Amino acid sequence: MKKGGWFTVILLQVQQVTRRFGASVLFENVSMDVPEHGRVALVGRNGAGKSTLLKMIAGETTPDVGQITTKRGLTMGYQAQNAGLASTKTVWNEMLSVFTKLIAMEKRMHELEAQMSDPNVTADQEQFAQVSSSYDQLQQDFSDQNGYGYQAEIRGVLHGFEFDEDYYDKPINELSGGQRTQLALAKLLLERPDLLILDEPTNHLDVETLTWLEGYLQGYPGAILVVSHDRYFLDHVVNDVYDMAHGGLDHYPGNYSHYIAAKAERLRLSWKEYDKQQAEISKLEDFVNKNIVRASTTKRAQARRKQLEKMDKLDRPEGDDKAARFSFKPRRQSGNVVLDVVNGAVGYDGHILAAPVTLDIKKHQSVAIVGPNGIGKSTLLKTILGRIPAIQGQIIFGTGVDTGYYDQDQATLHDKKSVLHELWDDHPTTPEGDIRSILGSFLFTGADVDKSVHSLSGGERARLLLTKLALRHDNFLMLDEPTNHLDIDSREVLETALNEFDGTILFVSHDRYFINQVATQVVELSPEGTTRYLGNYDYYVAKKAEQDAYAAKEAEEAEAAHPTVTAPKQTQVDYQAQKEQAKAKRKLSRQVTALEDQMADLEQQKTAIETEMSQEENFNDAGKLGDLQAQLTTITTQLSETEDSWTEKSLELEEFAD
Repeated sequence: MKKGGWFTVILLQVQQVTRRFGASVLFENVSMDVPEHGRVALVGRNGAGKSTLLKMIAGETTPDVGQITTKRGLTMGYQAQNAGLASTKTVWNEMLSVFTKLIAMEKRMHELEAQMSDPNVTADQEQFAQVSSSYDQLQQDFSDQNGYGYQAEIRGVLHGFEFDEDYYDKPINELSGGQRTQLALAKLLLERPDLLILDEPTNHLDVETLTWLEGYLQGYPGAILVVSHDRYFLDHVVNDVYDMAHGGLDHYPGNYSHYIAAKAERLRLSWKEYDKQQAEISKLEDFVNKNIVRASTTKRAQARRKQLEKMDKLDRPEGDDKAARFSFKPRRQSGNVVLDVVNGAVGYDGHILAAPVTLDIKKHQSVAIVGPNGIGKSTLLKTILGRIPAIQGQIIFGTGVDTGYYDQDQATLHDKKSVLHELWDDHPTTPEGDIRSILGSFLFTGADVDKSVHSLSGGERARLLLTKLALRHDNFLMLDEPTNHLDIDSREVLETALNEFDGTILFVSHDRYFINQVATQVVELSPEGTTRYLGNYDYYVAKKAEQDAYAAKEAEEAEAAHPTVTAPKQTQVDYQAQKEQAKAKRKLSRQVTALEDQMADLEQQKTAIETEMSQEENFNDAGKLGDLQAQLTTITTQLSETEDSWTEKSLELEEFAD
C-alpha cells in the first residue's frame, strides 16, 4: 500500500469476510486495512456486527467466509466491552506483572553487582572483566527498555484512570465492576501491543479520565482499532472510519466529523445518479410503450427495449430510513423563571459532596451539568425532584412548570410488562393503533411491541424511556445521562429533538459531543459548589484553561512577592518555619512534575527514533542508521539521568509527607 509517496506497512487485513447466523447474514464481503500507527474507528448501529467483527480480528472467532491476515509477529491486545480484570492480586502487583521481563533483568543486575563486589571475582581480572561486560550490556538493555521508568509509567497510567496510591494494595476482586474494567484497559495500555483493539473503551469514564485517555492514545506508538459511540472521542483520536451498515463496510478517511460530511455527500451523489438513471429509464419505457405497436416506429422501440435490458440498473440508495423519529412537544408554556436553587448542597445522609449549589434556569435555556464521577450530579437532579431530601437551601420551581425526568438507571420501567403495555397503561384512553404507531416511530415495530421489558437491550430500554417521556408533553426536561446505551444514530435523533424542543432542559451527561450540540450553558459541579459557563462544552474547556493559566500566574506572582505576615512574636518563628517548609515542598513538587514531563518527552523522542530506525527505507542506509543510533544513545543517557533525578526528588518529597 502506497501513501503519500511512501509505502505504508499494513498490520492487519480483513479480506471479503462474511458472518452468518443460521440463514440470515449479519454482514458479507467486508474488507478493512489497519496500517502501522493507524487510528481506525469502526462505527455503525447497535446490532450491525461491530463487536462480532472485532472478535474475529482478535482471533476469538473465525469468519464463515473470507480471511483475516496479520503482519508476521504482530502482537494484539483486545479489550472487550465492559470486560473487567478477574484477579486476586493487588492493583499494583497486577500492573507490575506486565513487566516481568524487566523485573527479571533488574534481579539479574543486582546479582551481577554482588558478583562484582565479591573479592574472589575482583581478584580475577578476566572473570571481573567478563562479569562487568555482562553487567554493562544488561544495564544498557534495561535502560533501553525503560527499566528505570516502568514504575513511573504504572503510576502515570493508574493516575490517569483515577487510581491513587490508596488503591495500590487493594485486591482487584474487591473492586467494582467498572473499576475492574478500567484496570483491564490500564493493563492493556501498559503492555503496549502493536495493535490495540478496543470495544467501547469510554463507557462510564468521566470527562477528566476521557480527556486523559484521548491524550494517551494520541501518543500511543502502535496502531489502534476502536469501536465507540463517543463522537468527541472519535474526532480527537481516529483518522480513518469504517462504517458498518446494510450488511457491508464503507471506508471514509478522516475523523468522525469528516466521515459524517463525506457520508452525506456520498449519499447525495448516489441519489443524483439514481434519479438521473430513473429519469432515463422512464423516458425509454415511455417511448417503448407508445411506439412498440406502431409499424413505423417498431424497430426504434425494440432498440430502446434492448437498451433497457442491457442497462446496469443502479440500486436505490440506502440511507438511514430506519432512524427513530420523535419530538418533544410541551402541552403548555411555562413562565420565564423555570428553576432557582439557592444555597443548595449535594449529598446524602447529611454528608455534603458539593456546596453551595446555585442554579438560575430560565425558559428555553439548555443547561448541562458536568463534573467528576462521584461528585453528585445525579444526586442533584434527584434532590431537585424531591426524590432525595435536600440537605440545605431552597429549591423553587417557576409558574406553570411541568417536569419530565429521564432516569439513567431506568428504574421507572416495569420488567414484567410488555413494551406495548408499558406505554398503553400510562395512556389507557389512547387507541391501541395510535400507541403502536408511536412505538413504531421509536423503532418498536411488529413483534417488538410484544417483547417483555425485561428482555430488552440497554439501547431498547433507553428508547422506550424516551417514548414515555415524549408522550408526557412536559415543558421542562431533566435528563440524567440520556445518551447512555444509545447508538450514534439514536443520539443524533435525540439531539435534533432536543434542539427543536420549545421548552427548557437541565441535563447531566459525559457525552461531550452531545453537550456541544445541545447545551447553551454549562454548570460545573465541584466540592466548592457550582460555576456557570455561558456556552457549550468547547467554550467551557477553553474558559477553564484560561482561568487555570491566570490562577497559576497569580500564584507565581504572589509567591515571588513574599508578602510579610504579621503574627504574634511567640508564633512568628514557628509560622516562618512552616511557611519555608511549605514553600520548599511546593518547589520540590514542581520539580518532580517537571521531571515526569521531561521523562515522558524523552520517552516519546526515544520511541520516535526507534520507529524511524525500524522503517524499511532506513535498513540499508548505514549513515542514517549511525546518526539515529547516536541520537538514541544520547536520548537514552538523558532519560536515565532524568529518571535518577526523579527518584531522588520523589524520595525527598516523601520525607515531607512523613
